[in-house]
Amino acid sequence: MEAKTLEAQLLQDWQCPQGTVPIVRSPQYRLGQKTTPFSPSNQLDANDAKNHEFAQVSATEGNYFGASARFNLWKPATFNGEFSLAQIWLVAGDGQETNSLKAGWRSDGYQRTGCYNLECPGFVQISNKFGPDAVLAPLSRYAGDQFEISTYIYKDKKSGNWWLRVNEIDLGYWPSSIFKKLSDRADIVSWGGEIVNSGLQGRHTSTQMGSGHFPSEGYRKASYIRNIRYVDESGAIHDVQNVFSFVTKPECYGLQRGDIPNYGTHFFYGGPGYSDKCLV
Repeated sequence: MEAKTLEAQLLQDWQCPQGTVPIVRSPQYRLGQKTTPFSPSNQLDANDAKNHEFAQVSATEGNYFGASARFNLWKPATFNGEFSLAQIWLVAGDGQETNSLKAGWRSDGYQRTGCYNLECPGFVQISNKFGPDAVLAPLSRYAGDQFEISTYIYKDKKSGNWWLRVNEIDLGYWPSSIFKKLSDRADIVSWGGEIVNSGLQGRHTSTQMGSGHFPSEGYRKASYIRNIRYVDESGAIHDVQNVFSFVTKPECYGLQRGDIPNYGTHFFYGGPGYSDKCLV
């Protein structure tokens, strides 16, 4: 089938003066949003690997100096302070020496389930129009219009910094000086979805991944990541051909390669979480 999509936008109805950047207010100060701050007794450790589940593909057979993809946007349901996201990972090193860069979209009900955007030191914002926590809209509709964003992470060979570009807008960069293993290049690039499963009361979470529907439902119903590409040492961009798939729990969230002609290398991913087949 020949698919057509629309581009989503980063939303912001104002612009900072030249030489300054927008700073997003902490969630509890956002007008119209209700949040419940975590207490020590109910805070979920989103950095605990055992809580995380994935549906992703990875390229591991080269030296990578950047990666890109187009993601269709959804608002998956999340529960218990968990999150659901779709992103690109660039990784170097292993174990305690691992460095990683990640960029994409997330849904977590404005809960504080990790350290993202400008909440951690390191990322240097340069855009005076949009921040890395900007709202993305419109969202895709089940069996309806599909809205996408493009995400591109690339290494500037002169400065060594890793830049983030969204919808052709450079938002800022990660200085190479903050990394050890990623100061030069990435060993692995991955694209996919991720959720946190708190496993409350011994059952699997109902937090959705992507559209909340399995990949078998296909275009306009399942979430997808398309035109997955990597950057080589010369700065040339290549379509990814050889990847390996990793799905934590196929009965809860799935992954399936697509065959839409104008989508390059792409795959569908996601699922509803808890069901009669996804119990724990």
